[in-house]
Amino acid sequence: MSRVIMGIESSCDETGVGLVRLHDDGAVELLADQVASSVEQHARFGGVVPEVASRAHLEAMVPTAERAFATAGLKLSDVDAIAVTAGPGLAGALLVGVSAAKAYASALDIPLYGVNHLAGHIAVDTLQHGPLPSPVLALLVSGGHTQLLRVDDVASSITELGSTVDDAAGEAYDKVARVLDLPYPGGPPIDKAAKLGDPAAIAFPRGMTGPRDAKFDFSFSGLKTAVARWVENAEQAGTGIPVPDVAASFQEAVADVLTAKAIRAAREQGIGTLVISGGVAANSRLSELAAERCAEAGIELRVPRPRLCTDNGAMIAALGAHVVAAGRSVAPMDFSASPGLTVETVSL
Repeated sequence: MSRVIMGIESSCDETGVGLVRLHDDGAVELLADQVASSVEQHARFGGVVPEVASRAHLEAMVPTAERAFATAGLKLSDVDAIAVTAGPGLAGALLVGVSAAKAYASALDIPLYGVNHLAGHIAVDTLQHGPLPSPVLALLVSGGHTQLLRVDDVASSITELGSTVDDAAGEAYDKVARVLDLPYPGGPPIDKAAKLGDPAAIAFPRGMTGPRDAKFDFSFSGLKTAVARWVENAEQAGTGIPVPDVAASFQEAVADVLTAKAIRAAREQGIGTLVISGGVAANSRLSELAAERCAEAGIELRVPRPRLCTDNGAMIAALGAHVVAAGRSVAPMDFSASPGLTVETVSL
């Protein structure tokens, strides 16, 4: 008998509610994916303001859930289990989602699972491309996280191979966009500008690629600083800022490091499939370069469509479905949000 899983996401500035159907054969079918973003409320600050995000979640949670059920043609009583992001993320924002999930689960008297936001970014790929092979390598790239992960079982066994030691890739995009007077968030406008520029125009540094650097860790702080200094020098020289060239050269440096390390990790781990997810996975150059290098290395590349890459409730529902199918324990009703939850803890 198939089961309907509801997923609730509120780790940052998107309120997401997703609904999936877990079939008897383990297949997971997407039924609804509704998101309410508060990004416009944060734009004037150049980044996410936790208190603003929390209040936005409070206002958006019920309307977003109602839209999800209307889209799926389901009622609350049709839900068999609920999964909610327990961490990592902003403490106040997470608490809104956890509180809502507890209320729904208590009222419906159904199982509740507290799950990992990062694992959700991996599980969401199954909604588009089907079951994940074992093992699979995941490159998770977002505003807050840049990680290489070995995934033996998305419901129970994820191992971090490398992570960023400073700025995440998405954070670097936001900071460089500010330097170039481009809108927040920085990913889309830099990607758009880069299409008109020359990626070889400026030789920006590739962080943590030296022989003594950690093999699978990342660093984008130096790259961000290099862009800022280049722009400052150009302004002082009065030569003008070729925004497309700066954007393209910066983006090339990011994509080069991400894909090179991912291919290296896949080869050393003996893994034949790479999944790229997270908001930055929607970047056109990252996808293009990853496809080229994966083809050369004989590695299968899986990238969810852009809508599924960014934070959403569907990814939490998908992970919840895999956790349910694996027979993992239900979360105790007194569990709390865990802002620093590590990726190794898939569910509470």
